[in-house]
Amino acid sequence: MNKIHVDDKVMVIAGKDKGKIGKVLKINRKKDTVLVEQVNMVSRHTKPNPYANQPGGIVEKEAPFHISNIQVVCPACTKATRVGVRETEDGKNIRFCKKCNEIID
Repeated sequence: MNKIHVDDKVMVIAGKDKGKIGKVLKINRKKDTVLVEQVNMVSRHTKPNPYANQPGGIVEKEAPFHISNIQVVCPACTKATRVGVRETEDGKNIRFCKKCNEIID
């Protein structure tokens, strides 16, 4: 089971945006990267494209982080924490906070 899911609230623990909190927008499992909302913003210079009705200019967009540079924020204790996985009696895997043992899902 994957420990980070889309729409999780995460905190950046390394890099220029250390300490910022955002929501996971996209996960690339092959490259182990995560796209976090309004974090790690970069400027991209785009040319105008008249066929797609796109104006040219400078566009701010999110750049991906490596998955090791973020931690899930626990909804119960509101701290960045490691995530554990445990199996319930009916055989389902659930994620839990390693600090307070509350279920994250």
